[in-house]
Amino acid sequence: MNKPFEFKQFTVHQDRCAMKIGTDGVLLGAWAPIDNNIGSILDVGTGTGVVALMMAQRSDAEIIDALEIDSDAYEQAVENFEASSWGDRLFCYHASFQEFVEEIEDEYDLLISNPPFYTEDYKTTDTKRDVARFEDALPLEHILMGGVSLLSNQGKLAIVLPYKEEQRAIDIAEKVKLFPQKITRVKGTPDSEIKRSLLLLGFDQISVDINELIIEHSRHNYTSDYIDLTKEFYLKM
Repeated sequence: MNKPFEFKQFTVHQDRCAMKIGTDGVLLGAWAPIDNNIGSILDVGTGTGVVALMMAQRSDAEIIDALEIDSDAYEQAVENFEASSWGDRLFCYHASFQEFVEEIEDEYDLLISNPPFYTEDYKTTDTKRDVARFEDALPLEHILMGGVSLLSNQGKLAIVLPYKEEQRAIDIAEKVKLFPQKITRVKGTPDSEIKRSLLLLGFDQISVDINELIIEHSRHNYTSDYIDLTKEFYLKM
């Protein structure tokens, strides 16, 4: 079943997207720090367009661009954008990140990405899903090193990664003078291992704000922190 995903202020159709809406994208879209100085945003690897739509709901940014390499996902993201209340602020490019970095001279105040991060060396028979899931379609190095050239002077980069990739991301970022400013480590339940890291990187070396987010106390019994973070989006929060 590929029913549309209904949020409080927008709907996302995802029947033509290899990667469906998941917790990672929604967490990132709700978590990424937004302030009045952010006038332009780029969502790298937008998929369904959900993170860009969340940015439109949360911010007054006049420019919210998105980037998607898969043609079906690109077309679906465009349709999701046009069906929303913010279609005049949302625009999707059909290109790889590498092409985009080389050709676009624009600068953005916020780059945001829920990238493919499966680095295992196996593939499935579904090529489109592989492109969406496997890191070779968009290596972490490319996002961080290419992203620097797209950021404005005070620009920041927000990304969600497996926790095991957190330190590698920080090490790569430091090579291009991007430094961690906020880190939220995500656990499914109080007793489970840390599964994800939400990273905010910027040009200023400041003391890092590090915290932890637990999603559930038990099955479907969500923590107050998770509810507070996502309640503007999920219908049942």
